[in-house]
Amino acid sequence: MILVSSCLAGFKVRYNGTDAQNMTVRWLVTHGQAITVCPEIMTGFSTPRPSAEIVGGSAGDVLNGKAYVKECNGNDVTAKYIAGAQMVLEIVRRNNVQVAFLKENSPSCGVNNVYTGLFNGQLLHGSGITAHVLKTEGIQVYSDLELNYAKVKPFVSANVSKMLKSEIH
Repeated sequence: MILVSSCLAGFKVRYNGTDAQNMTVRWLVTHGQAITVCPEIMTGFSTPRPSAEIVGGSAGDVLNGKAYVKECNGNDVTAKYIAGAQMVLEIVRRNNVQVAFLKENSPSCGVNNVYTGLFNGQLLHGSGITAHVLKTEGIQVYSDLELNYAKVKPFVSANVSKMLKSEIH
C-alpha cells in the first residue's frame, strides 16, 4: 500500500486552508491504491492554523528532546507533532505500507527540506517529524517533488500500473 499526504490528494488541510493537489496522487487514492494522512489534522489542529516550524535542530533532535516545533505565534506544539507521527506510524503498520509520498517543506511531512525555524521563508536540508519517523522505520519516503510513474509502479499491480501509465503519460 502507498501512503500519501492528504493535501496531495486535494484535501484542504494545509495550515493556510489550501491543498497541494497532485493529479497522480488523486488518481491513486480514487483507485484504491493509496491511503491519505495528515498528521496535523489527526492530532486536532484546525484548518486554517498558524504556521509552524522546527526550531533548534532537526526532526531527530525534536524526538530526542533537543529541539521543538513552534507556531509563528510562539506556541510550542511539539507534543502534537510527535503524536501525529506516531499515529501515522500505526496506520503504516496496520496497512502494510511500503512507500510514502509526502508534502515537501512541512514540519511533519517534509522529506528533504523544512523551514529554518526563523519564519523567514528560508529552507534547510532535513526532514519533518513524520517523514523522519517513517524513514527510521524503514519505509521508503519520497517528496511530492519526486513523485513520478517510475517511483509508483513497483507498488501497484500490473493492471493498475497500465491504467496509471495511460492516465499520466
